[in-house]
Amino acid sequence: MINRVLIANRSEIALRVIRTARDMGVKSIAVYSDSDRDAQFVREADEAYALVGTAYAETYMNAERLLEIARKAEADAVHPGYGFLSEVPEFARAVLEAGMAWIGPSPEVLDALGDKIKARRLAESVNVSPVAGLSDPVTGRDVVDAFVAENGFPIVTKKADGGGGRGITVMESDSDLDVFFTAHGHHAEGFFVERFIRTARHVETQCARDSFGNFAVVSTRDCSVQRRNQKLIEEAPAPALPRGVEETLVDWSHRLFDAVGYEGLGTCEFLVEADGRVNFLEVNPRLQVEHTVSEEVTGLDLVEQQIRIAAGKRLAEVPSPRAHSFEFRITCEDPASGMIPSTGTVSRLRWPLGHGVRIESGINEGDVVTSDFDPMLAKLIVTAPTREAAIARSRRALAELEIKGVATPASMYSAVISLDEFSPAPPSTRWFEDVVLPKLADPAEASSLGVAPASSVSATPASTAAEERATFVVELDGRRMELTVPRTMFATTVGTSRHRGFQPLRGGARARNDAKSGELVDPTGMVNSQIQAIVVRVCVDSGQRVSRGDLLVVLESMKMESYVHAPYDGKVTDIAVEAGQNVSAYQPLVRVVRNEDETTEEK
Repeated sequence: MINRVLIANRSEIALRVIRTARDMGVKSIAVYSDSDRDAQFVREADEAYALVGTAYAETYMNAERLLEIARKAEADAVHPGYGFLSEVPEFARAVLEAGMAWIGPSPEVLDALGDKIKARRLAESVNVSPVAGLSDPVTGRDVVDAFVAENGFPIVTKKADGGGGRGITVMESDSDLDVFFTAHGHHAEGFFVERFIRTARHVETQCARDSFGNFAVVSTRDCSVQRRNQKLIEEAPAPALPRGVEETLVDWSHRLFDAVGYEGLGTCEFLVEADGRVNFLEVNPRLQVEHTVSEEVTGLDLVEQQIRIAAGKRLAEVPSPRAHSFEFRITCEDPASGMIPSTGTVSRLRWPLGHGVRIESGINEGDVVTSDFDPMLAKLIVTAPTREAAIARSRRALAELEIKGVATPASMYSAVISLDEFSPAPPSTRWFEDVVLPKLADPAEASSLGVAPASSVSATPASTAAEERATFVVELDGRRMELTVPRTMFATTVGTSRHRGFQPLRGGARARNDAKSGELVDPTGMVNSQIQAIVVRVCVDSGQRVSRGDLLVVLESMKMESYVHAPYDGKVTDIAVEAGQNVSAYQPLVRVVRNEDETTEEK
């Protein structure tokens, strides 16, 4: 029996699991970083324990600390959500060795599917066709050149251990390969190569299999509206599939799950070309962000099924899809500025209501949104009997949605689903980036689509007027509790912390951007990040001479790598970042002093 579940995650997915656990009569145990102390998911859990710290490594990625809390809280199961440690075999194994149930596939399955090269080989062994490519890691430039000679450009390089679309780089020419190998050097051995399919839809199957071998595809989904391999709009079931494709998707998914003895929920992802050709991409051995649309069209609670399967019970009967559902990822990104991440304070928040509308959110009015975590604020899920009705209802719901203080793509989504090209089905994974975004860059086109710049003005701090009673968050032996006391106990005016806009959604409110807004190279020669990103690699050393165009830093943002080059000939004098560090837009990276400026200084 599973009676007490520790949720090794945060925000909307943690809250999602907490709600199902409560429906099932299962106690939920939350964990939280310092900046999440007052978040909604923490307040809603039956118990909550401090991870202590703010960085990923010391909090939600700290397996040792998570296990320590799980033992202390007497959890008998761990739900990893998605992201963080959800696909790490070593963590799953440690949970099982500690005598707790792991709500997910076994460590052996995670190991077999987590590495994309192993997954390609597995697929080939059961006659499932992956995208044409090399099922061995890159050993050198000559191997890639040989593949290009046979298949031509474009190609795509992928990290073998990259999850969720991360570590993907598209190569259009030999010069792109030059940059790639310069950026990665011997680290290129962690990549493999595939043919890049320019025009195809991203279609996936939501799968479930129990310990008795019962298998089902809960629904298909189309996730083709993407930017840099990040899904933006998802829908179920996948519309207008060519004849025979759905049968192939179900058959191949079944083969893959049986081949590894999969127990739990997972998603098989494919590229479907216009002629009906199906190409296997990967298996995601966890709950997906977009699982909600599969729930809406079948009525199943997929988190409940995860818990049931982990407890050794049989998979429930899966109804056939009976409706159509869309999920819109509400992120803090501004479509009027090329989807650049927006930060600030949520000064006003009004969710849409009405039949067929569902909200999965981890934010409240007054929350401070920073660049410390991913940009997703919430998910808006809209369901109706038909796809046409779901599109109409989605436009209404998106129009009702009101978020002020940070920019979101809500109005852009309404424009996208209203386009004629979207009517039968999303055209391809490149359609949004290659066709829609360029239109949004043109003010006249954007206006005709009904997309206006979103406000990024921070909220006015909420009132701190005194109340008769005041509530404080305290930690007793590491466990979070709320203490409510009479206001008269204190000489100073106090208020309830939860009502003072004191809920950082993604880290503290302290700004880390020291660069003058809008400058990519400031007058001192400091080269600033053009985007919010993670530093993958610093390619230069202090004191090193560089020429214009030389690679300075490799960044990863929106699951794609981007390269920061020297703006002119000069000398590196300061390095302000290191690998693994999160940086915000216009945050300093590397200072390069021009040769002529250096000469002037010497004189």
